Amino acid sequence: MQTAIATRSPVRAVPYTIPMSRDGVLARPSVALSNPSGVRRSFARNEEIFAEGDDTEYFYKVVTGTVRTYKLLNDGRRQIDAFHLPGDVFGLEPEEQHRNSAEAVGEVTVTAHKRSAMAANDAAFSNQLLAAMTRRLECAQNHMLVLGCKNAQEKIASFLLGLAERLSTADRVDLPMMRSDIADHLGLTIETVSRTLAELVREGVIGLAAGHRAVTLNDRAALRQLSA
Repeated sequence: MQTAIATRSPVRAVPYTIPMSRDGVLARPSVALSNPSGVRRSFARNEEIFAEGDDTEYFYKVVTGTVRTYKLLNDGRRQIDAFHLPGDVFGLEPEEQHRNSAEAVGEVTVTAHKRSAMAANDAAFSNQLLAAMTRRLECAQNHMLVLGCKNAQEKIASFLLGLAERLSTADRVDLPMMRSDIADHLGLTIETVSRTLAELVREGVIGLAAGHRAVTLNDRAALRQLSA
């Protein structure tokens, strides 16, 4: 399913401060980019950040909101490879063109960094980028496991636990994406996502608030057993 794409926002150079926790350390999976080349950009809901085949002039770090990266298959289906949350780096490619497309899930603010900055003589910045790429590879490997080896309940359980960990939430996850996004990420249909969530509610494993966008993790042990 291909979403409507709005006009791209212009680049605006503004000061940017990396948000820190009280102890001055960014929590996982965030990577602090200290290179001063970043400029802040804002995108509206469903607005394109870059398209597959675009030149990789920039890579990005999420400041606020959620970004989805995806590929459109030949038959028109969409495969979402990742959701990028505040602190995540995306669009960092080894090639000259982007292999995926990126869109804002809701309103999003990112910082755009020149790819040429990777070649700068800045060891700290290079180490930060290496950490981001390593973390992204780990996420991709975990996603391959979910897609290839798990049933619907196991996929949903893994997704909810992973999202709760990344958002640093305790027993409540406010889903920033629609069920259609979850379906395209997990290789399921929207109907299967809805049915599986309803099954987990009936079993008392999770709870769904009004609007079905807020999920309460009632039984983490059961979710972990399903996701194992």
